[in-house]
Amino acid sequence: MKSNDILAINLKYYRYLSKLSQEKFAEALDTSLIYENQLEKKRRNPSLEMLDKLSTGISKLLKTHITSADLIKYDEKKIVNHKRIDETKRTSES
Repeated sequence: MKSNDILAINLKYYRYLSKLSQEKFAEALDTSLIYENQLEKKRRNPSLEMLDKLSTGISKLLKTHITSADLIKYDEKKIVNHKRIDETKRTSES
């Protein structure tokens, strides 16, 4: 698996945890919606500086410590699928 595949998985996971839209997530990380979308769709490879910026932003947003290495480390539990998202919507609607 390529590092941009893993980054995409992790960004989707952290966005899922934040319960923000892609637009609001990008805004919170001080990036553009287009850039965030390209990262999640594996169309861009961020620089090391951008990885640091993303990890810092996610850390502040989720109030936890996330490193740039965490963004490119594979963890099967971080895969966000439609079933997981549907379950969250159903729970929040109750």
